[in-house]
Amino acid sequence: MTKPPRKSSKPLLRESDAPVRGQPRRRRDPAQPNLLLDPMPARIEPCLALLRAKPPRGDNWVYEIKWDGYRLAVHIEPTGIRILTRGGHDWTHRFPAIKVAAMWLPVGTAILDGEAVVLDEQGRSDFGLLQQSLGGRGGKKMSSDAIFMAFDLLYFDGHDVRKSELDVRRHLLEDLVPAGEQGDIRLSEEIEADGGQLLASACEHGLEGIIAKRRDAPYRSGRLGDWLKIKCIQSDSFVIVGYERSTVARAGIGRLLLAARKGKKLVYVGGVGTGFNERSAAELREQMDKLIIGKPAVDTGRKRNAVFVNPKLVAEIEYRAWTHDGKLRHASYKGLREEQDNAAVYELK
Repeated sequence: MTKPPRKSSKPLLRESDAPVRGQPRRRRDPAQPNLLLDPMPARIEPCLALLRAKPPRGDNWVYEIKWDGYRLAVHIEPTGIRILTRGGHDWTHRFPAIKVAAMWLPVGTAILDGEAVVLDEQGRSDFGLLQQSLGGRGGKKMSSDAIFMAFDLLYFDGHDVRKSELDVRRHLLEDLVPAGEQGDIRLSEEIEADGGQLLASACEHGLEGIIAKRRDAPYRSGRLGDWLKIKCIQSDSFVIVGYERSTVARAGIGRLLLAARKGKKLVYVGGVGTGFNERSAAELREQMDKLIIGKPAVDTGRKRNAVFVNPKLVAEIEYRAWTHDGKLRHASYKGLREEQDNAAVYELK
């Protein structure tokens, strides 16, 4: 005689008409806070640094090296990795090594704020090398040389941490990206030092400058003074409004004609004739010849052999000072800014 099947000890395998009961749930301790998950922002406007001539004083300020590259936000999401420019454009495909490094970080969801840079042989960030690795302005190349220097954490495992003090955010960031690691995502380390001495040391080593940040400040989008930048050499973005032809210079460019903003207008601030190599000069000429116009967009004064262009291109320029009549002194060309980078053009006061 066939024996009836034995009843399973596993509740989910019992007869269909038998009730399935779980263990009674323990009541929540009212003293324990509810940690509700925050929705992950699709994009966060970055906190920007105000330019200052000297480092601030006081124990409430911490310092970092100023990196010379492209500001990026790395979003680690359940659906994958997104790498966004300062202007909100998706450049994930252009930084494959940074994407892979982000996938290996020990976190479920996060938003890291930082800078994509290419380092020279001395370990200094070089904007020109970064531009070359991406194929120049408007280029479509992927950069295998760029690394991501992370300096802030805005979202962490389901929680928006922007309201937390910088010290708290940095503590969480250092758990994700430990100091001293040499991967494609690295920590931009805080430096405990006197601001003036640190600036002098940075300048001595050929760095662009330093950043000062308030320890107790939350993360606030915009240029509100929580972060300050102090530069060794002035470096800002200017609009190209034309160029002077040359029969001896590379690609026939003798000098770029530059403008800054003053309110809603552009104002001519002089030119730059150094800093080009054969490659960058050829790229410049190709870009500018697509934008030639008959009349100058700004008053540049009398210029011999000048070609004027629609003010669409933005160049990063190093310079030492300003002349008494508002022109750049000892200027040198560093590279073209990408449109997606949304670089702020220098504003005259």
